[in-house]
Amino acid sequence: MTRFVCLLLFVMLLSFTYAAITPTSPLSIGQTLNSSDGVYQLGFFSPNNTQNQYVGIWFKGIIPRVVVWVANREKPVTDSTANLAITSKGNLLLFSGKDGIVWSSGETFASNGSHAELSDSGSLIVVDKVSGRILWQSFDHLGDTLLHSSFLMYNLVTGEKRVVTSWKSYTDPSPGDFVGEITPQVPSQGFIMRGLRPYWRSGPWAKTRFTGVPLMDESYTSTFSLHQDVNGSGYLSFFQRRYKISRIILTPEGSMKIFRYNGTNWELYYEAPLANSCHIYGVCGPFGLCVSSVPPKCKCFKGFVPKSIDEWKRGNWTSGCVRRTELLCQGNSTGEDVNVFHPVANIKPPDSYEFANSLNAEECYQSCFHNCSCLAFSYISGIGCLVWNHDLMDAVQFSAGGELLSIRLARSELDGNKRKKTIVASTVSLTLFVILGLASFGFWRCRLEDNAHILKDAWRNELKPQDVPGLDFFEMNTIQTATNNFSLSNKLGQGGFGSVYKGKLQDGKEIAVKRLSSSSGQGKEEFMNEIVLISKLQHTNLVRILGCCIEGEERLLIYEFMLNKSLDTFIFGRFETKQQAWETWGENGGTDLLDQGVAYSCRPLEVERCVHIGLLCVQHQPADRPNTLELLSMLTTTSDLPSPKQPTFVAQTRNEEFMAMGLTTVSKMTDSVILGR
Repeated sequence: MTRFVCLLLFVMLLSFTYAAITPTSPLSIGQTLNSSDGVYQLGFFSPNNTQNQYVGIWFKGIIPRVVVWVANREKPVTDSTANLAITSKGNLLLFSGKDGIVWSSGETFASNGSHAELSDSGSLIVVDKVSGRILWQSFDHLGDTLLHSSFLMYNLVTGEKRVVTSWKSYTDPSPGDFVGEITPQVPSQGFIMRGLRPYWRSGPWAKTRFTGVPLMDESYTSTFSLHQDVNGSGYLSFFQRRYKISRIILTPEGSMKIFRYNGTNWELYYEAPLANSCHIYGVCGPFGLCVSSVPPKCKCFKGFVPKSIDEWKRGNWTSGCVRRTELLCQGNSTGEDVNVFHPVANIKPPDSYEFANSLNAEECYQSCFHNCSCLAFSYISGIGCLVWNHDLMDAVQFSAGGELLSIRLARSELDGNKRKKTIVASTVSLTLFVILGLASFGFWRCRLEDNAHILKDAWRNELKPQDVPGLDFFEMNTIQTATNNFSLSNKLGQGGFGSVYKGKLQDGKEIAVKRLSSSSGQGKEEFMNEIVLISKLQHTNLVRILGCCIEGEERLLIYEFMLNKSLDTFIFGRFETKQQAWETWGENGGTDLLDQGVAYSCRPLEVERCVHIGLLCVQHQPADRPNTLELLSMLTTTSDLPSPKQPTFVAQTRNEEFMAMGLTTVSKMTDSVILGR
């Protein structure tokens, strides 16, 4: 029984919670030191349940344990007799029976003695015994975590710098690859560094927010406070009034996370940077603009082009962009070569900015305009005027929020537009016009799709079988397949009516497809008249119409295909050129064109009229040729005919050698084919 009581007292002694560490009462393994409010606790811990022991601070009573500071993060102890002690001069020492002094806080030179305690803010402090002055505190030697009363800082005079450093891994508290800090720029901004290279950037501070964090718009109630003074010092702290327990941690992967405790669980309030996103510093290189998306999309600012197109095609954008048109800048110039500024909205301000003393946005513009080294400017609420004299690096375009950045460009890049106000007004007008246009187009397309099949059936119904015997109605996909989707290699020619394509149906039959142009001026009635007329015209030397295709706005006529030769072979076969035919018609009305075997049965006036009509049908300009209805009227009446113009091109000798050499100026569909305009 006595042994049991002694053992119980020994265990209670080991687990005794200290109020302070004094020169006569060090902290041993198994003992803890609590803050007076019971929120924080200091003691020995092992992050991976091994023999490695560290002295650290964590939140008391929260499981799993969340460690916020480690003393000996680079050198664990493995001796069960290790303890944390304090000297009379205020120096904290971590002893190991095997290795001696493993860690030390450094001399503080307290003359009257001192002790160490854990403050309610979560900082281990060394306090002078008499004056109560804090001689040393763990907040001056941050680990990977910021608490409410701790802060990042810099001091240009003393060279002091306070940063957070990530753990190497979640089970290894030794310093990792990432460091979080604030810069001495005016205004300051937050950085996560990976070694010597920037990894993430917050954007410049604007009184209550970081301009590179879209969450922090002007309505945002900031949890941060950043102060810079004229003596070259800056301090960044954070405080969440609604949450007593919260923290900012820099993870081993380089992510800055803000957590807050709701009494049961940790809530992730904010995280940056996100992997594979525009958060990563300089992902689009100099003068590149990262459009906020996942995965990120890079583009060049207006007036710039990719420095290496091959690399950009491969998705490597880090080489950035270069200016397309070099600047011709003279600070007081007002001529044609004067530069202009192009505004870009929703921008995370690029890095390497400089603060300029300007009263308003106009002064900011003028100060940059009259300085040829100034490449861009931005007037930001809460900051004032920022200018850029170096490459624009790490610029991001958000879907909402951000700032307005104006970039200097050669005037030619904006096609003669004058001031940025004019550009903005034009852009707004154009945007409204496009929106209205798209809305109208969408309504039209909807109406068109609803009525397309009705129109198609209506046109078919108006073409009576007795009017067009043997006429087939083709489906559009059949014609597209036959012409290889109206390929240029299948194109036979083009006129005012539209284009003609050669095709082959699935049964091997060759066809010629006339695709009417929307500018041909031919309406529904003229189109149906042409179908009826041509279907009734039969001649051994005229191509025969096989059918038509009507789908939506498309109107197609399908003819049988006749290779190379047609009626003009017989009309103009005795002459080498149409020019000679013109001369013969001028001399005797064209009667010499008749075969003498049939000349006796023809009337000279009728022959002259037919040749006259033929010359009109082969006019060089489509507008000078009669359409189908006009041609029908000419052939069936004795009305006066317009005078034809002299032919302006020559039909080459029609032997196969010349045709194969491609020297003829006419297409495979010859001029005698009756194709209405």
